[in-house]
Amino acid sequence: MMAAAEPGAVLGPGLGLGAGSVSLAVSSSLNAFRAHKRYGTGLTIAEFKCKLELVVGSPASCMDLELYSAEEELLGRLDCDEALLGSYPVADGCRVHVIDRSGARIGEYEDVSQVEKYEMTESDYDKRPESLRSFLRQRRWGRYDAEGMRQRAAEQQQCRAQEATLAAALPVGARCQVRVPGQPCKRATIMYVGETDFKPGYWVGVRYDEPLGKHDGSVGGRRYFECQPKYGAFVKPQTVTPGDFPEEDDGLEDEL
Repeated sequence: MMAAAEPGAVLGPGLGLGAGSVSLAVSSSLNAFRAHKRYGTGLTIAEFKCKLELVVGSPASCMDLELYSAEEELLGRLDCDEALLGSYPVADGCRVHVIDRSGARIGEYEDVSQVEKYEMTESDYDKRPESLRSFLRQRRWGRYDAEGMRQRAAEQQQCRAQEATLAAALPVGARCQVRVPGQPCKRATIMYVGETDFKPGYWVGVRYDEPLGKHDGSVGGRRYFECQPKYGAFVKPQTVTPGDFPEEDDGLEDEL
């Protein structure tokens, strides 16, 4: 175990590790978090402070460093900028506490809303050749693919027209068979045909013969039809086949 120095004592160089590296916890008077980093013991204290700038946000010129053992015993201060970090009794698990003398407030470097941000106008960003917008424009991807957007819009319009034609051939009240890919065939009664609030396009509301649905005909606070809970569902027109599909007999007879 390392011998602890008197609180506030200054550690002299030449007492500890030589070349190598050491894993240290880093804390600061400006924030509550602790970082765990590995540093080369060949760094001078001045170089060590510069690396700590990236961790705690304090200017190196405004730092006082305190060294604590793994058992949280104060070993003293690291205040000789020319000395090597390894010349002090640092070891894996020790903690270096950074005391900021810049006058910054506690938490100032944690609140990013106080950091001045660089803003660029749309016109300036539009002129930058290395931007993501320029990259997409050069390759005609996304919203910069005018021809592709027109083609997709035409395909959506065609699909919508096909759905409308199929939906028009499905009368409310008719019996039907529903074949949704990946699900068993189900028999049902058509209860609703048309557009909905929950998704675009044409939908068919059905009442299944068995409790194989998802709701009671109400979706998103709007009632489209009436049925028992778990008997209602909405499916696409292309999955519905109208016809003479009587309710399936479960094979049970009433007792005499």
